[in-house]
Amino acid sequence: MDTPLRSLTPTPKHLEPREGTYPLPRSLLVHLSGDPHTIHFSGEYLAEALAEWDVDAELTAVDRGDCPVTLQVDPALIGQPQGYRLVVDDRGIAVTGGSPAGVFYGTVTLVQLLRLCRDPEGEIHLPQVHIRDWPDFPHRGVMLDISRDRVPTLETLLELVDLLAELKVNQLQLYMEHTFAYRGHERVWEKASPLTGEEILVLDAYCQERFVELVPNQNSLGHMHRWLKHEPYRALAEVPEGWFHPFHDEPEPFSLCPTDPGSLELLRDLYDQLLPHFRSRQFNVGLDETWDLGLGRSREICAQKGTERVYLDFLLQIHREVDRRGYTMQFWGDIILHQPQLIRELPQNVIPLEWGYEKDHPFAEHGQQFADAGLSFYVCPGTSSWNSLAGRTDNALGNLRNAAVNGQRYGAIGYLNTDWGDFGHMQPLPVSFLGYLAGAAYSWNVADAQAQEGPDFPSLLDRHIFRDRARVMGRLAYDLGNTYRQVGVEPLPNSSPLFWVLVMPNVMHQAAKHPAGAVDRISRWFEYVRAGLDQARFDQVEPYIEQTMARLDQAQMDRPDADLIREEFRWVADMLRFAARLGQAWQAVGFDRPVTEIPQDVRRTLAQELGPLLERYRELWLARSRPGGLEDSLRWTERLRALLQEG
Repeated sequence: MDTPLRSLTPTPKHLEPREGTYPLPRSLLVHLSGDPHTIHFSGEYLAEALAEWDVDAELTAVDRGDCPVTLQVDPALIGQPQGYRLVVDDRGIAVTGGSPAGVFYGTVTLVQLLRLCRDPEGEIHLPQVHIRDWPDFPHRGVMLDISRDRVPTLETLLELVDLLAELKVNQLQLYMEHTFAYRGHERVWEKASPLTGEEILVLDAYCQERFVELVPNQNSLGHMHRWLKHEPYRALAEVPEGWFHPFHDEPEPFSLCPTDPGSLELLRDLYDQLLPHFRSRQFNVGLDETWDLGLGRSREICAQKGTERVYLDFLLQIHREVDRRGYTMQFWGDIILHQPQLIRELPQNVIPLEWGYEKDHPFAEHGQQFADAGLSFYVCPGTSSWNSLAGRTDNALGNLRNAAVNGQRYGAIGYLNTDWGDFGHMQPLPVSFLGYLAGAAYSWNVADAQAQEGPDFPSLLDRHIFRDRARVMGRLAYDLGNTYRQVGVEPLPNSSPLFWVLVMPNVMHQAAKHPAGAVDRISRWFEYVRAGLDQARFDQVEPYIEQTMARLDQAQMDRPDADLIREEFRWVADMLRFAARLGQAWQAVGFDRPVTEIPQDVRRTLAQELGPLLERYRELWLARSRPGGLEDSLRWTERLRALLQEG
């Protein structure tokens, strides 16, 4: 197979190279066959790409007999709604799709091929080829966390939709706790720079044009602390007095009380305000990680009926609200799996979301349980970007492969690639590009996840995302994402040891002020993290980063944000270097001791180094994200700096 054909992503199912090439004219007609209105966007997308390479393309609905490019819909020929056929021969180029979406996906492949075949003089000679292709998962999504604490600008979200569409991703969710501008609830979101209804309408229309379904998302039981810490919402909490949960450094209410009628009344209001802004008829209501359920106001009824039964009763009430509004309910499947026998009591029209973020997550076992109950379900791996700064490349690829292979094996209808923002969403968006690319590749063509040697992701990143002529950024991003392995210990689940070095001093400091909470909730977590950090080899980190970052300035990215991407990765590398130096200094006094016991001169030097890093963080944040949430994100590292400056 010719090199350009090897560099298409996702890898086409059937690809037959033919002899010869087709030289693309510098001026050409693109025939939109059949109903031109349904495929007009695909024609525009192709014409805009050709214009970048100084090829003049005119769209026409009339077959004049001299059109070298044809786009058309033919469901009978393709047999798959999202499938397509791309033929390049000596007569020209033909893209045929099973639907308008299929035409778009075929056009995306054609644009990739054009990009790969452009020579230094700007001429394009396409290899003659017959391609037949379709996806393995009908729903291929990305879920981006916009609630901890980074809310992207609308421009950033539109650019993200373009990126995902070009990877043949067809679903986007924005994880929400408090970041929609709900009327009457201004106190909750006033400092968060939330999305407005008008912005959702704009984003939804933009997604629709690119065959991306924008699915509404609002957590509805746990993860409601951004609401419940305020009055009058606190009265609806399971534990109104507060609880030490993992996502804050001080006790606060976390979950709604499922037995309080006011909880459902609040959610009805939120659903009625949020849902009309979306075309999608699916709705992710969350319902995950309800750790405090049964520890407060519902304690007695949970003791009588069982915690999972109380949870299921509330889920069924939520389902009725969603169902009567005409939506299909998605929900995170972690809690119901605590009592798998209850799965068969779920309504048949719900969609459990089976999530897990380690490479050995039991997607097979859990997927089979949902499949045996006759339920349609999604597998939900992740980019492994969060709690890491640079990502966790090896874990991400293993996790994404595992979900694709076992999701297909047990009949999952969807693949939702999650990108979380725990502890302040410190990682810049481009850190997730590798995860987006790999998830899109595996969910379209599971054979790539099963192959002994899968796609060359550094090369694909350079060719299709970073657009780096020097072939630097793809390998740099890939390798920097493996910095977490350089500490030489078993990786901590869902995180990097270097990240915990930055976060844990503040958590320890706050927990010390609330010893009862610390003993009850997080002491075992502390011990687990310490056990890993005690064995870490922080001296291996800086040489690895130096080697990885050595060629950054040689990158030649054909992107308007090329300089920003360079600075984002430079900041990540510098922050990881700082974490390694802090780790060495803290390890010398013992991770069971507060960071304030590091010698004062060492602490002051570290504090002086951290200050400029945090100023750069502010600037980089505002380049892609809204100001709301920035101060919340910074509190983890600003308090670390204050601790280093003590005395």
